[in-house]
Amino acid sequence: AVRSRPGRVWRWRNLLVSFAHSVLAGLWALFSLWHSPELLSDIQDGYSVSGHLLVCFSSGYFIHDTLDIIFNHQSRSSWEYLVHHAMAISAFVSLIVTGRFLVAAVLLLLVEVSNIFLTVRMLLKMSNVPSPALYEANKYINLVMYFAFRLAPQAYLTWYFLRHVEVQGQGAFLTANLLLLDAMILMYFSRLLRSDFFPSLRKGSAGRDVDGEKFLID
Repeated sequence: AVRSRPGRVWRWRNLLVSFAHSVLAGLWALFSLWHSPELLSDIQDGYSVSGHLLVCFSSGYFIHDTLDIIFNHQSRSSWEYLVHHAMAISAFVSLIVTGRFLVAAVLLLLVEVSNIFLTVRMLLKMSNVPSPALYEANKYINLVMYFAFRLAPQAYLTWYFLRHVEVQGQGAFLTANLLLLDAMILMYFSRLLRSDFFPSLRKGSAGRDVDGEKFLID
């Protein structure tokens, strides 16, 4: 099913790499917080070697994925992903250099647990799996994981930064990044709801060629 559409081959391979990163980074973030729960009491200056290495690892993935998109001439169809990666790379590099807010990055990387099921969703759609039950099961698990590991950590960090972090220097930069990420996450959540739970509300997707798109379109 993938090879029948040339534009999907790159996307399939790219999503498999994304899936591998989501499994590794998601489980790593859970382990880091489980192993050092005291980090949650100091989001600004808490530090662990595991968390630091996790941020370095994910930064490497974002850089790799950015180059993969550009070198395979997918920038136009995946421009939203490039914006997201630019935000993530710049924020993570500032954390790696300063050693501050690493705990916030680990909390944000809990989103990769949700991305496991979101990526599985897209792979199932691309491969035309003949078992609708598998897609249906993943659809509801994906929704639960979206709330638990994407919306909840994001909402908590946004509240924390707006209430406790000084809006200057690195704090202002990271707060602005968080607010932009909030808007992106809510936009993708609305797409997910329209596509999987309220298909009658979908607009403009009929007949659209989305083979190169990385983000949730349909």
